[in-house]
Amino acid sequence: MKTIRLKEGKERSLLRRHPWVFDSAIAKGGGDSGETVRVESHEGEFLAWAAFSPPSKIRARAWSFEEGQRIDAAFLGVACERAVRARDRLAIDSDGLRLVHGESDGLPGLIVDRYGDTLVAQFLSAGAQRWKPVLTEALLRATGLSRFYERSDTGARTLEGLPAAAGWLQGEGATELTIREHGWRFTLDIATGHKTGFYLDQRDSRRKFAEHAQRLGLQRVLNCYCYTGGFTVAALAGGAAHVTSIDSSAPALQRARDHVALNGFDPQRADFLDADVNASLRRFIDEGRSFDGIVLDPPKLAPTAAHAERAARAYKDINRLALKLLAPGGVLFTYSCSGGISADLFHKIVASAGADAGVDGFITERLGGAPDHPMTLAFPEGEYLKGLVILRKG
Repeated sequence: MKTIRLKEGKERSLLRRHPWVFDSAIAKGGGDSGETVRVESHEGEFLAWAAFSPPSKIRARAWSFEEGQRIDAAFLGVACERAVRARDRLAIDSDGLRLVHGESDGLPGLIVDRYGDTLVAQFLSAGAQRWKPVLTEALLRATGLSRFYERSDTGARTLEGLPAAAGWLQGEGATELTIREHGWRFTLDIATGHKTGFYLDQRDSRRKFAEHAQRLGLQRVLNCYCYTGGFTVAALAGGAAHVTSIDSSAPALQRARDHVALNGFDPQRADFLDADVNASLRRFIDEGRSFDGIVLDPPKLAPTAAHAERAARAYKDINRLALKLLAPGGVLFTYSCSGGISADLFHKIVASAGADAGVDGFITERLGGAPDHPMTLAFPEGEYLKGLVILRKG
């Protein structure tokens, strides 16, 4: 078994069971891509068994902190079974859910979502890639399913020195699927959709927005970066009189239109704009328009803390514009899915946007990802999605 030894004082995070070892913390040692290595302190004390990744800044990701643990098919099978069973206790009102959430489930770099009878996975780390056949078999066994599709085609693979990969690992057939969520229906294509095909992490936020639309009697709703219209359907289900949805993807907008029809809503209650959100918000302000409810759910603007400053300016600008458009008494659901933007920093960004817009409001709730996308006490980085519900004073 190969060993890596850390620099003096660099063992503290591993002692807290944080699973990442950065390249700058390593004094000597290494291994092949995905190989299990023994991680030791500067004094030679055992810290963890980890998967090594030669080109990554996250040079090793811990599988286990138990010295007597063997990292083998049996260990990974237990980890997959544990992750799947944990979701059984969450009573999720959907047949689309996340079964494995990477480090939070003790399976670093592995993302697995279930859409009905189909599993879709992203093998995003060298360790997950090395054990792909074993993990695939274990997940099929744990779920009792027979269809397994891979969507390892994200930029994260490049950082691990891995090529993009996509296609069927088990089974075959149509990649166009339909899922149920809170009584609504959504379609997705696991071969071409964002992430593994759908934004499952916003499941509970969509329901919450529908509840706000109903309780507040929202009339005019604006859904920015609407993708395939999840929040649009939620607003209409909550009784909103009209929803304007904006995205820069024509195929996503067409699917959003289809979702309005699929869920039985009058298409006259929804407009869809293939446009830039920032430019559209400025135009609406010039036109003197306002909205009772606004959703801001932009794409990832700061994948790491190094991008935070530039992303903060972008987040501030769109929130400033949205707050100007929000009618007194209206509600704003605003989000950041950027790992490089902490919840505290996001709050400060939105507060600064409000000051510049001359708008104040009550923060009535803080939002995060759905419970099947957990963070743990040892791995707070699992909290990538954060949001605020703001009720404008007036």
